[in-house]
Amino acid sequence: MEFGIFVQGHLPRRRVERVGSTAEHDAIKNELGLIQVADRHNWKYVWVTEHHFLTEYSHISANEVFMAYAAALTERIHFGSGIFNITPPVNHPARVAERVAMFDHVTEGRFEFGTGRGSSSTEQAGFGIANHAVTQEMYDEVIREFVKMWRAEDYSYDGKFFSMPPRNVLPKPYKLPHPAMWVAAGSPSTYEKAGSRGMGVLGFNVGSVLQLQPNVEAYKAAVASADPVGAFVNDNVMITGTLVCHEDGKRAREIACDMGLGYLQSLVFHKLDTFPKPPEIPDWPALIPEPTMDDIDWRISEGYLICGDPDECAEQLQGYADIGCDQLVFGTPLDMAWDDARNCLRLFGDEVIPRFDTDPIHSTTHYRDAAATGR
Repeated sequence: MEFGIFVQGHLPRRRVERVGSTAEHDAIKNELGLIQVADRHNWKYVWVTEHHFLTEYSHISANEVFMAYAAALTERIHFGSGIFNITPPVNHPARVAERVAMFDHVTEGRFEFGTGRGSSSTEQAGFGIANHAVTQEMYDEVIREFVKMWRAEDYSYDGKFFSMPPRNVLPKPYKLPHPAMWVAAGSPSTYEKAGSRGMGVLGFNVGSVLQLQPNVEAYKAAVASADPVGAFVNDNVMITGTLVCHEDGKRAREIACDMGLGYLQSLVFHKLDTFPKPPEIPDWPALIPEPTMDDIDWRISEGYLICGDPDECAEQLQGYADIGCDQLVFGTPLDMAWDDARNCLRLFGDEVIPRFDTDPIHSTTHYRDAAATGR
């Protein structure tokens, strides 16, 4: 099992009240610092959001700018678009193909092409998409075109949602055949669809590890007979979770109680209104309460949270390995102190990751190299 972090420019109002007018800049610069820590301490991936207009929840919209800068500060870690929105009104497909190939060059093969169609009516309507359902049709039209753009010197297309005359889309990817392709997914049916297309799945889920098992099983069954949209099958299930690792297990639980978990969850269901909202979730502006110490222990026991000292975290991680998770990614820092976030990444990276990931090569690099050599 491999490991990564997930950054999004989260800017809860409590942080703004604490820091003041520089809070947005402070968050962006500190998240760049977290990526550098991760790069030095055995983490293999960082996934960076593309969200638009979602105040507090995510202030990273131009992730191509953020990732390009961060890539120059790092040496080993892979950068994933989490996601690039490939619906044509938001990003023209040819421009996406250009960005992906350019990232491949400047990172020398360290880019992961994560795709999606957005998860909020606020975002979609902001770009003139009035109906969320149509974004699935847009996605399905576009996704198989990228590999054609990367191969052809005279690419053209005339479709329902985008068209372009014959053009040579440049540059071509740096390493053959192209970066690994991923898609955001939630329900078992979307996991299955991702597997059938030979794409890695970005499981931005809200649920316990046991609740995710049917999703993983649906993916693995489908990927075994995939018709890949790219040049190779990226057999990878990435699942997001929450992590607090500290030398003192009690202190880890105290941090978890005071890092805005309830507020972030409230923002998820308020801002990402295409997610199904469980009946027990209060309507905004009512908030999900922040957890108590007893709540944290319950979340740990039920597989909602990785929290404790390194040995405790390693024990809790086994549940993800048991259901077939290939990559576990933690959203950070929520609203914990930056020093606690950096310590968490260092400690977990040095003392826990080596127990689960002994291969220095990224799995996506193995898949890509095998495709390039015909193995």
